[in-house]
Amino acid sequence: MKMKEDMKQTEGSARLGLISAMFLFGTIGIFVRYIPLPSSVLALVRGVVGTLFLLLFLKIKKQPLDKGAIKANLWVLCLSGAFIGVNWMLLFEAYRYTTVATATLCYYLAPVFVIVAAPIVLKEKNSLKKWICALIALVGMVFVSGVAEGGIPTLGELRGVMLGVGAAVFYASVMLLNKKLKPIGAYDKTILQLAAAAVVILPYALFTENVTALDWNPLSVCMLAVVGIVHTGIAYALYFGSMTHLKAHTIAIFSYVDPVVAIILSALILRESLTPLGIVGAILILGSTLVSELGE
Repeated sequence: MKMKEDMKQTEGSARLGLISAMFLFGTIGIFVRYIPLPSSVLALVRGVVGTLFLLLFLKIKKQPLDKGAIKANLWVLCLSGAFIGVNWMLLFEAYRYTTVATATLCYYLAPVFVIVAAPIVLKEKNSLKKWICALIALVGMVFVSGVAEGGIPTLGELRGVMLGVGAAVFYASVMLLNKKLKPIGAYDKTILQLAAAAVVILPYALFTENVTALDWNPLSVCMLAVVGIVHTGIAYALYFGSMTHLKAHTIAIFSYVDPVVAIILSALILRESLTPLGIVGAILILGSTLVSELGE
């Protein structure tokens, strides 16, 4: 009896940790909008601070890195980490051209791209249900973009949509590469990927930005620290700490706390609202991708 109660308590704590992580992920767009720094610098700081935080977290837990597993997966981790870096830069840039809600919804097309690429990359056969879900999500994307409302979006809005879709493509690539990983711990994997993302972004940021001339005001620095520590280090620690105690379908369901929070905060704080067709598109994208992830 006591064992069952302990298991329920552990699962409850894991659910709370997962919901907290997804809530934090859902708020990152709000912070990024108020940081007057280039997307490459934001992504670089996120990668560096996130890596250092997780290394410190493992040190406190007295959990050493699994060097053997890292070595066995090194090239996949480095490549997927590079894709994560590009994914972040595209997403952060999308926030500057379109609403946080639209950028987030575009980003959540990543599972659709995985469905499309899986038969070619992974030699996996998709069910009819998955193809239908992918098609519905793409229809939702048309609604969200504004094309279905009788006109072509402004150049800036269209650019934001395309940047969000580009971020989704790179995140889908990370999801596909992760399927090729040999057994490795979640923290080991994430630390290497975040470090690889920072290494890839660093030369790009140095060559394209005059770092000393940027607006390093106290508020920007504080908010940048929040993005690195809270939205990356703490959020990832909560996310991976909860995964071992929850079933896959539970994780899939609660992962949609992220876009819902992003859409709500976009409306309440930034006064960015979706059109009626945009709301329909949001439901189609999130609903279809959720159904596709829950299995048969």
